[in-house]
Amino acid sequence: MPVRPPPSSPAHLWTLPGGLTAVFERRHTPGFAFDLRVPVGSAHDPAGAEGMGGVLEEWLFKGAAGMDARALQDAFDDLGVRRGGGVGPEATRIGVSGLRADLRAALSLTADVLSRPELPEDEFEILTDLARQDIEGLEDSPADRLATRARQVAFPRPAASPYAGYAHPASGTPGGLDALTPQDVRAHLTRYGQAGSVLGLVADLDPGDALALIGDTLGGLRPGVDEPVPAPFQAHAQAHEPHPDGEQTHLSLTAPGVGPCDAHWLAWQVALTALSGGSASRLFHAVREERGLAYAVSASPILLGRHGYLSAYAASTPERAPETLQVLREELARLPEGLSPAEFERARTGLATSVIFGAESLRGRAHALTRDVALFGRPRSVQTLRESIQALTLDHVNDFLSTYDPTRDATTVTLGPSDPTLNPDPTHA
Repeated sequence: MPVRPPPSSPAHLWTLPGGLTAVFERRHTPGFAFDLRVPVGSAHDPAGAEGMGGVLEEWLFKGAAGMDARALQDAFDDLGVRRGGGVGPEATRIGVSGLRADLRAALSLTADVLSRPELPEDEFEILTDLARQDIEGLEDSPADRLATRARQVAFPRPAASPYAGYAHPASGTPGGLDALTPQDVRAHLTRYGQAGSVLGLVADLDPGDALALIGDTLGGLRPGVDEPVPAPFQAHAQAHEPHPDGEQTHLSLTAPGVGPCDAHWLAWQVALTALSGGSASRLFHAVREERGLAYAVSASPILLGRHGYLSAYAASTPERAPETLQVLREELARLPEGLSPAEFERARTGLATSVIFGAESLRGRAHALTRDVALFGRPRSVQTLRESIQALTLDHVNDFLSTYDPTRDATTVTLGPSDPTLNPDPTHA
């Protein structure tokens, strides 16, 4: 039997007078979930103050509305809610889920965190020290080091930009953390408000009651600032990060892809699923199963500045890294040849199934609603999205792929004992 999407009502989209966009979907369930996306991420850290947004996000939960850190945590815990989120490159998210009866209190606490945080001075140094420890931990992870270096190479900060951009983790940099002051971080909070923010809410409420509740609890947030940070892509760039003691060589390729509002967005998603969507995917078969070059290999989409990019990754022994990189490039270069009927059907089915299963979770659906509005400007129902995927044809996908060669402008970044681009495997030339 075909997998059916979970039953829900059509989504409602509103804009509050202060600018906050709210998207609500009614689902008959005893629980609720909301996802608040504020368009201020690590890319908005001022140049030279990398880590400001990450420290501020932690500082916000150290007390609010007259409550200290312990009392605020107790207030959330007393509701029995699950809280998540964090700082991403382009936005800060706060997600909360729990029982329907506690929705108003959870929204009110979230509003207090953003509007009336205590920001205690004695916590500031502790939080910057924790951020430094996180950076040290990232240094011990070759994959994370590679990811940071790949962003630095592929998306360098324009010299004239006041923002740090995408070339650092949310924890910041040692120099950036040293430059932070409590006064500067408090000033950064003025950016967090209604402008550009999106709230996704899933609950069993009458739509009118949902809108009134959102207005009552979040309508008083400050105006805020919505200013996207450009992500200029550096084509053909290449870099190697030495890691003399590493037992593996890690490989990263970044290439232009398709943006969310492009007509070929879903065709690109199907192609990426065929490329790296499980044990039947091209990369898994060519790199791991057929040649045993790497235990893990993947390709995934990344979205920055409303543009889509393909990010491919593999890790191999230093001796076999040149061949691994060559095979990785060859598989990406094969995409213009198109998918086979079997590949297409597996990828399309896998994509549709992931959409439906992801919507079963209230938290997942609330996040999807927020993401849809932020990226596409509108909510997409699970049924409509499923039908759009099913409407794709092999000809449509292959027509798109015929002009899509990700290797044409790809950047290549490696990390390991030696640079695999300088030692091509003569047996695989």
